[in-house]
Amino acid sequence: MTCRFDQILYKKEKSLGEKILLSPLLLASLPYEWAVRVRPFLFSHGLFETKKLPRPVISIGNITVGGTGKTPLVMALSRGLMERGIPTAILSRGYRGKKGAGPLVSDGQKILLSPEDAGDEPFLMAQTLKGIPIFIGKDRFKNGQIALQQFQVRGFLLDDGFQHLPLHRGLNIVLVDSNIGFGDGHLLPRGILREPLSHLKRADLFILTKAEDPKTSQPLESILRQIHPSSPIFHSHYEPTGMVSTDGKLHPLHLLKGEKVVALSGIANPTYFSSLLRGSKTAVVEEIIFPDHHLYTVKDLTSILEKVKEADLVVTTEKDMVKLSRLSLDPLPLLALRIEMKIREEEEFYKKVMEVFEL
Repeated sequence: MTCRFDQILYKKEKSLGEKILLSPLLLASLPYEWAVRVRPFLFSHGLFETKKLPRPVISIGNITVGGTGKTPLVMALSRGLMERGIPTAILSRGYRGKKGAGPLVSDGQKILLSPEDAGDEPFLMAQTLKGIPIFIGKDRFKNGQIALQQFQVRGFLLDDGFQHLPLHRGLNIVLVDSNIGFGDGHLLPRGILREPLSHLKRADLFILTKAEDPKTSQPLESILRQIHPSSPIFHSHYEPTGMVSTDGKLHPLHLLKGEKVVALSGIANPTYFSSLLRGSKTAVVEEIIFPDHHLYTVKDLTSILEKVKEADLVVTTEKDMVKLSRLSLDPLPLLALRIEMKIREEEEFYKKVMEVFEL
């Protein structure tokens, strides 16, 4: 079930055998590096056009592949801004959504697209967020214009936007996973970096995710301060808030007490997901791990059912629940763990964010 190659890529330190295994990918990284270095140069020198919307745009992104917590932050930030009297619209690319679908996933009240049409993350946001319109599509400038025509929004959240240079943004937020960091510092496909670390100079602030222990993030903070000394660094962690059943109903966490639970996930850091369950005083008897962004099949479901016969419940992530919902889940005692991102320095963080709307 596990994807050994996927796990190797994310490791900060690799054995000699692992380095040899990955060595053919070094050559493939060279043309990729050339492309990602040239592209920002072309935009910064006006050779490629950057368009600007008449309302502030906040980009939430990262510089690595895999889950750093972009979707949880987009959801937390959209709620936080709404509470402060600033309604926003979310502009997403729509990862693995169907071409030609959209662009409106949700008008804030009603979900208008299926998971297959919208993509997993936009659909998950649409399920969870009320009062926040969500758009998908490559042309996010155009979708922003549509949002201004149809909704009373004062700003935009650009989901996975650090590499989306065609759209001007007032604030660039970059997330870094405290556990994974930057891997071993190599670019795709040899490593997990989407861009060279020097490109982090485009960031206005950093958020270290999964930073429960401040001591473990200190080496990462040192790297960030060397690259961009003037950008503030914030810290966040995930807080389980409940369990979601396949019918969308929210249940309390104590539902898991005394139950034998199997942790099922297809994410970049499955170990952290299991640790969240154990932190909720849940007895995790087994972990079933699929590769990140895995699309579940009927064959997968059959295999999962075989492995969980002795368990009381199977608990997965909400993102995985969206993917699994395409299958017939009646035989599977499945729940999803609902989590929310909490920023340790919340007051200082929102003070920085609100500066964008005071210009």
